[in-house]
Amino acid sequence: MSGALLVCGTHSDAGKSVVVAGICRWLAREGVRVAPFKAQNMALNSFVTREGAEIGRAQAAQAAAARVEPEAAMNPVLLKPSAGERTQVVVLGRPYATASAASYQDMKPELLPVVLGALEGLRRRFEAVVCEGAGSPAEINLRESDLANMGLARAAGLPVVLVGDIDRGGLFASLYGTLALLSPRDRELVRGFVVNKFRGDAAILAPGLAELSRRTGRPFLGTLPFAPGIGLDGEDSLALREAGEGAPGGDVLRVAVVRLGRMSNFTDLDPLLFEPGVAVRFTRSAAEVLDADLAVVPGTKATVEDLGGLRAAGLDRALAARARRGLPTLGLCGGYQMLGRRILDGVEGEVPEAEGLGLLPVETVFEPEKVLARPSGRAPLFGDEEVSGYEIHHGRTARLGGEPLFVTREGGGEGCRVGAVLGTSWHGVLECDGFRRALLGWVAGVRGLGWEPGDLSFAALREERLERLGDLVAEHLDRDALLGIMEGAGRREGAGALP
Repeated sequence: MSGALLVCGTHSDAGKSVVVAGICRWLAREGVRVAPFKAQNMALNSFVTREGAEIGRAQAAQAAAARVEPEAAMNPVLLKPSAGERTQVVVLGRPYATASAASYQDMKPELLPVVLGALEGLRRRFEAVVCEGAGSPAEINLRESDLANMGLARAAGLPVVLVGDIDRGGLFASLYGTLALLSPRDRELVRGFVVNKFRGDAAILAPGLAELSRRTGRPFLGTLPFAPGIGLDGEDSLALREAGEGAPGGDVLRVAVVRLGRMSNFTDLDPLLFEPGVAVRFTRSAAEVLDADLAVVPGTKATVEDLGGLRAAGLDRALAARARRGLPTLGLCGGYQMLGRRILDGVEGEVPEAEGLGLLPVETVFEPEKVLARPSGRAPLFGDEEVSGYEIHHGRTARLGGEPLFVTREGGGEGCRVGAVLGTSWHGVLECDGFRRALLGWVAGVRGLGWEPGDLSFAALREERLERLGDLVAEHLDRDALLGIMEGAGRREGAGALP
């Protein structure tokens, strides 16, 4: 086949990312070489591709669903909100500019050719491209310069499928209202509806679907059932999840994650959410942080600013008390920087220098060039387990004492450990099953708990979730109709100018 499709939603979190991933996995299972695409993404959770490009984590997960390697073209524009109401604009995987909301709107005409070029490149190399919109296509205040929803659809000749979230209520009004707010030319591109997150008897829903289809002249392509536990990696703090399930008859390891204002890549903690016998809580309570078996200070897009917020909440004293008592604490990327002695930031923040918490003998200096890498090594302090991850940071952290947490494949040291306080610049290390189990086993030993590690394979769990998404699409959507819509995609004459 040869085709493309744009999946839009009536609002953010309607299920666009999940539907795109499900379609990608279904097509991949059918032998179609397929790629995901999102023109513009806003996310503090990102991923580093093999070529060293930064893209949204959702597109990396969608690429896994498509069984292809993620690449920069799959998310050509990534917006990362930072300190002071500013946003870092990442273009084709590299920092491009820092902008306000208003100045970013002025940038869009120069970004549109980049977006269209990336999409066209994917369409030349793949049989199908499944695109994801951003927010809602009916954001009429932004339509003139839109490059992610109907602006993209018009410029690239993409048919549109509209996804509505019935779990929030108001499904019929949101679908009908979204369509009604589109211009006549935009409306022509909407080829059908998908209902997402449905619970209950589908027969009760059928009359409403039939009436809406009659009024709009658009078919319903299927109803996806509510399926907890199969979502993709979250992109912002609205997607935070917590887990608190202990192993039968055993102790529970309590993990307190400091909830920072500009928290980024908190998907680092996802493996703990599924680990038997581990309870994870995101919190700003000093008492909870002090009482936990393991405290984690996660990454952030505004290290100095979030350090100030941490101090204002009294969390600095809680973390210092943990260090004095020998209680395990882990800092990840920005969290690692905070645990150090000093931070010099003339790049991301509005405050150029700040004293760190002083719990690790490290200092961090921010440089204009962002580090984007996929390192690997081993953890000699934790059974010499193999470990790998990815780096996304402007800060260069120098270890002035203690011992390295990891030894890189090249033989260098990474991270730092002093007593029970650990830190690393590497994201994703908890996805390494052996290291995660060794770390949690050490925490249990320090706390005198009878916790035993399970046999969770996080990679296998992710693959199982993607397979379930493919099953949902195959079982509940009109596959022939979807293929017909995709194969009808064309190229708009004069593409490259905002319609």
